[in-house]
Amino acid sequence: MLRIAAFFLSMLCSFGLIGQGVDNASIKTQAPPSNYSDHFYNKGQTDMKQQTLSIIKPDAIKKNIIGPIISRLEEGGLRVVAAKMVHLSKERAEQFYAVHKDRPFFQELVSFMTESPVLVMVLQGDEAVAQNRKLMGATNPKEAEKGTIRADFATDIERNSVHGSDSIENAEIEINFFFSQDEIFHS
Repeated sequence: MLRIAAFFLSMLCSFGLIGQGVDNASIKTQAPPSNYSDHFYNKGQTDMKQQTLSIIKPDAIKKNIIGPIISRLEEGGLRVVAAKMVHLSKERAEQFYAVHKDRPFFQELVSFMTESPVLVMVLQGDEAVAQNRKLMGATNPKEAEKGTIRADFATDIERNSVHGSDSIENAEIEINFFFSQDEIFHS
């Protein structure tokens, strides 16, 4: 119980809601700052960092390389602000990839994305869309730059380990497809 209290106290200090060394009496009588909710939700702030959607695909899940992929993303300056593992139904996969419905690979893509769970994440950082795409590498791992996620982990163009939003507009659409706003930590 003492550890939990210490954790919450340190969180309040880190958010600047209370100062270190403040006694209990001042905490009880002190009103929360006027921007209290902004410490948690960034409501109304224009300097919030960009967000993008990332999916760790079934081939990477089966290879058990979630950790190394997330490490690459974090080392590249991106922060995971939401994540959940989901097993897409055929209908949900078709909805998500509807932009490709007239392409010859559409049914194979849907089948692949439904064969096992995927890890969907919201990543946040400076130029998050472009940075995530740089870290992922080219869609075809044979063309991906050495050291990128796809060059190092993907099998082929169909089983390329990760998905990332290709524009700021699509990032917003894709994030809203998988996450409600109360599931995303806004730092």
